[in-house]
Amino acid sequence: MKKRYNSAVGWYRERFGARVQKVAVNAGFTCPNRDGRVGTGGCTYCLNEAFNPSYCSVDKSVLQQIEEGIAFHAVRYRRAEKFIVYFQAFSNTYAPLEVLERVYGEALSHRKVVGLVVGTRPDCVDDAKLDYFAGLASRGVHVQIEYGVESCYDRTLAHVNRGHTFAQAREAIMQTSARGLLTGGHFIFGLPGESREEMLATAAIVSQLPLNAVKFHQLQVIKGTAMEAEYALAPDRFVRFGLRDYIDFFIDYLELLSPAIVVERFIGEVPPRYVRRTEWGLLRNVEILRMLEQRLEERDTWQGRKWSDIY
Repeated sequence: MKKRYNSAVGWYRERFGARVQKVAVNAGFTCPNRDGRVGTGGCTYCLNEAFNPSYCSVDKSVLQQIEEGIAFHAVRYRRAEKFIVYFQAFSNTYAPLEVLERVYGEALSHRKVVGLVVGTRPDCVDDAKLDYFAGLASRGVHVQIEYGVESCYDRTLAHVNRGHTFAQAREAIMQTSARGLLTGGHFIFGLPGESREEMLATAAIVSQLPLNAVKFHQLQVIKGTAMEAEYALAPDRFVRFGLRDYIDFFIDYLELLSPAIVVERFIGEVPPRYVRRTEWGLLRNVEILRMLEQRLEERDTWQGRKWSDIY
């Protein structure tokens, strides 16, 4: 049955003709808002250990992590024959070009790897790096540059110590797309100081960007982060979603989002030991996805239903 949103599963199957699976690796990069170039301390909500798979470790080579990742996913995704390496931790273009060529060349040397997803920041790319990735794509490699945008509001980006502006994010996305590269964006709902109305208003902004795919997730207050301390002092600054409330909110957002954009994710999941409190219980992402699809049916709506009213 056709889904009521532009799903990543369908997108990848159309591109590859088979099931593909992402394998995350940690290549040991850092971020400019950690090492002092634009700031220190990193993003106030970030703790990479909370979302890195157990096999990811900078003590292992990229190829070893890929092998262990394939074995890790084989239990759940037995039909997967092709793999995309997801460079997820920190900013994966924050190094000289010769370092990137070595790291990504190692990943692509694996016989089962057909592509790369490179998670990074909009202030960590330049013409030479984008041209390098465009060269890989021209040789048939699936290359997607996934930018952590997080918010469309500069006041929010400054507050959470991102160290870049939304204008920088827009420019990086434009330059990446102009080279024919697949371009993704990552956004968080519930950052401090943003109202529901402001979050919904970003659907129109995101829809106008040349993005192939987007990832969304609800803010999770991770133990040990600066965000946890802020939440303890000023919880009224945060919009905190209950599960069913979030599903309805996200459907409201989907209705306003361009139907051409692939939705790769709409929720985040971290091990319970990392979160301040488990507000949604112990439901897994796949169970919540089924709830979203059921609610879309109940509301008889779909991605982009109101998008044509805006443009």
